[in-house]
Amino acid sequence: MRELWTMTRYDLRQRIRDRSVIIFAIIVPLALMFVLDLVLGDLTDPELQPTAVAAAAPAGDPLAAALVDVVRALDGAEGLDITVRTAAADEVHALTRDGTVQVGLIVPAGFGAALQQGRATEVTLVSGGGTGIEQSIVVSVVRSAVDRFSAAALAAAAGAEAGLPPADLAVIGQEVATAQSTIGFTEGVASNEQLSSTGALVAGQAGLFLLFTVGFGVTALVTEREQGTLARLKSMPMPAWTIVTAKALVSFILGIVATTVLLSVGGWFFDVSFGSPPAVAVLIVAAVTAATSLMFVIARVARTSEQANIAQSIIALVLGIAGGAFFQITAGGWVGSVLDLNPVSAFIRGLGVTSGGGGITDLGTPLLTMAGFTALVLVAARLIPDRGAVR
Repeated sequence: MRELWTMTRYDLRQRIRDRSVIIFAIIVPLALMFVLDLVLGDLTDPELQPTAVAAAAPAGDPLAAALVDVVRALDGAEGLDITVRTAAADEVHALTRDGTVQVGLIVPAGFGAALQQGRATEVTLVSGGGTGIEQSIVVSVVRSAVDRFSAAALAAAAGAEAGLPPADLAVIGQEVATAQSTIGFTEGVASNEQLSSTGALVAGQAGLFLLFTVGFGVTALVTEREQGTLARLKSMPMPAWTIVTAKALVSFILGIVATTVLLSVGGWFFDVSFGSPPAVAVLIVAAVTAATSLMFVIARVARTSEQANIAQSIIALVLGIAGGAFFQITAGGWVGSVLDLNPVSAFIRGLGVTSGGGGITDLGTPLLTMAGFTALVLVAARLIPDRGAVR
C-alpha cells in the first residue's frame, strides 16, 4: 500500500502543477456555464411581459364588475403585470387589433340578471396578435371565472324548475358565483422534483466535464507506456495492479474535487440549491466512480496518448449531450430506456431529487443506474483485448 500512495501523491502533484488540469476541469466549465446562461437564460426562464386588458362591462352590474375584478386581481401575482382599462364594447376589437391591448373582455348587458335567473349569456374574449404566455394566463383565468358563473346559472335554473320565487333564485345565483371553494390545496415539494433550467445547466456541465477530468489519469498511463516508464515501473518489486490503481485514484480524486467545486461555485453564483450535502456527496462519489471506470476501457483500446484523448473526447461528448449537459432530451420506448442508463443523466436526476428535499434513501434509482454502468464498463474492460500491449 505504501507504493500505491507514493505513486498517487506523485501523480497528483504532477497533475496539479500542470495548469491545464485546473483550467480544463474548473475554469473552462465555469466559464461555459456563465456563457450558456447568458445565451440560453431568456429561452429557458422567460420573463413575463406586461399585459394590457380592455374590459367592457355594463355599469351597475355587480357580477359583471366581479368578473373584471378577477382579471384585475392578477396584477402582481407570480410576477404578472396586468393593466385593465375600461372601454366601450365597440372599441375592444379595435384596441386588440392595433396592439394597444393584448386581450379584450366584453361582458354583455344583463349579464348579472341572466345568471340570477338561470338564463344563458355569453362573454366574449378577444386575443390580440401574439401568443405570449401572459395572454394565455388571462384567458385561462377568465374562462375559469366564467365556468364558475355558469355553475351559478345552472343552480338558478334548477331552482326555477323547482318553483322557487325569483328573489330566491337571485340569492342562489349570487351565492354560487361568489362562494369560496370548499377544497383547498397546499403547495409541496416532491422529492423527485426536476431541477430548474439553471440548476440543470450547472449539473449538466459538471457531469460533462467530469468525464474529461478523469481522463487525465488515462492520458498519464498511456503516456508512460509510450515513453517506456510503465515497463520500468512493472519491473519494480510491487504488484502490477498498483500502477493502474494509482492512476485510477488520481482520476477519482481529481473528479471528486472538480465536481464539488463546480457544483458549489455554480450553485452559489446562480443561486441554485442542490439540497442535502451528504446526499449530494454520495451522488458525486457514484458519478465519479462511473466516470473513472471508463478510464480502464480507454486505456485498453488506445495505443497512443493521442488516441486516448480522441476516445475520451468522443465518449465524454456523446454521454454528456445524451445525458442532458446542454438541454434535456426526451425520448420514449427503448431509446428512452437506453438514455436512462447514462450516468450523466442519472447524476442530473439524482440532483433533482436532492434539490427537491430528497435524502440518500430517495436516490435508489440514480445510484443503481450509476452502479450498474460501472459494473458493465469494468466487465467490458476485462474482456477487451489490451491493444496497447501489442507491439
